[in-house]
Amino acid sequence: MFKSRRRNPYSRNRYGRSPLRALIFAPLILIVVLIVLELLVRLFVGVTGYSDQLSAYSGESAIVNAYRLQFLSSEQVPFDGFSQEGRLLAQQQIGSGYELVGNNTTAFWEINEQGFRDNQPLPIEKPEGEIRIFLLGNSTPFGYWNESNQNTIAHKIEERINQRVAQQQSSPENYRPDIFPFFQPLREEALALPPKITEGKYRVINAAVPGYSSGNVLGQFALNILPYQPDAIVVLDGYTDLLLPSRHQATPVPQVDTFLTNAPKHFWVYLTKPIRKWFANTYLVKAVQYWILRPEPSVAQRTLTLRDDVNPLVSYLSEGGEELEQRIDRYFRHYVQLTRLCASFKVPLVVGVQPEITGRKDLATSERAIVSDLGQGYVQRLQEGYTQLIAANQRLETIFPNNVKSLNLYQFYDDFSEVAFSDAIHLTEPANQKLAEQLYTTITNLPKVQIVPENFNL
Repeated sequence: MFKSRRRNPYSRNRYGRSPLRALIFAPLILIVVLIVLELLVRLFVGVTGYSDQLSAYSGESAIVNAYRLQFLSSEQVPFDGFSQEGRLLAQQQIGSGYELVGNNTTAFWEINEQGFRDNQPLPIEKPEGEIRIFLLGNSTPFGYWNESNQNTIAHKIEERINQRVAQQQSSPENYRPDIFPFFQPLREEALALPPKITEGKYRVINAAVPGYSSGNVLGQFALNILPYQPDAIVVLDGYTDLLLPSRHQATPVPQVDTFLTNAPKHFWVYLTKPIRKWFANTYLVKAVQYWILRPEPSVAQRTLTLRDDVNPLVSYLSEGGEELEQRIDRYFRHYVQLTRLCASFKVPLVVGVQPEITGRKDLATSERAIVSDLGQGYVQRLQEGYTQLIAANQRLETIFPNNVKSLNLYQFYDDFSEVAFSDAIHLTEPANQKLAEQLYTTITNLPKVQIVPENFNL
């Protein structure tokens, strides 16, 4: 009988190699190779003078990193396991879900100490002669991807209204007289002139917050905006409500629910975070991204301002039926409450259903690529959702004709000759200018903003 001999796992095979030793040493060899490559890249970067650029590079362009949201607790402490790469800081807030952290600045935007996108602080006490108009909503009115505060819709409205006041003062004959004439021919001539608006220093405050839905706006107005004594409110949104599941009354801080209900996942993210951060900050990884991959966010990543793990946009839209009805009903209920609040404080309200790229027929080349990437399923679901959203907005004005002005801006850029959209909802600077002009016209036509001449109603 032959005795079987146990094979020594460290013994060499016929090719002279030990399988177990190879298995043990392969990762070590890989680590050594990576270390050598890292040192070579650092040497190359130092010699060529790219050290500053690469050390500051985070795997994203400067503007993408500037507009990425980083969430903090109510004590302004970063959440363990959450992304901490973004420069746009937000913190949990009871009532509105979250709000932007004040006194924060990058090369692209400035957030004042009150948490508004404004270059100047906004005191609670309103100076004499100041007229305050607040622009609320989501990332579109906030000015996502705009290169400065001056490029946003709010700033452009403010400039235009103050120009109007200056024109009234320098050329009063071009506007309706302060005292209306009695004789009919003269009255008709006076009626043909544009009305004067209340004179003073107009401030249009950009209080929009990326990711906000109607529930967030309602809470923000009641808790954070009313104390500043607004003279008018303009809201641009609707898109976020179409994407937000009906079980949420407002957009929550992302991932909180997931981590609370899945402690092992949160713990694993927490444990691996230092390793992932170290690896992402190696010069080897940065060099590959900076010179070879140059990663750019997808259309979904550019459109959705809150999610790191972004799925195609169509997956967030309802397929219709009861779920879509509940999302529309939530939007309508919130704006009924907002309208009643504004009416009780005698604050005129303008609610606009924001523009969206599928509402535009004559697309630029870059916009056609965006729509193609979104897909036909997205286009069909979005158009169905917007049809119901617009109907809800019009119904709001029908119920409260003296308190709210509704605007349907879905197809606002049909005849626009320039590029309007940088993704599904965010606007270019020329598009901001066009929309600001429309909102300027709407605001200056509000009865509370206009001056009623003496004898006008005779």
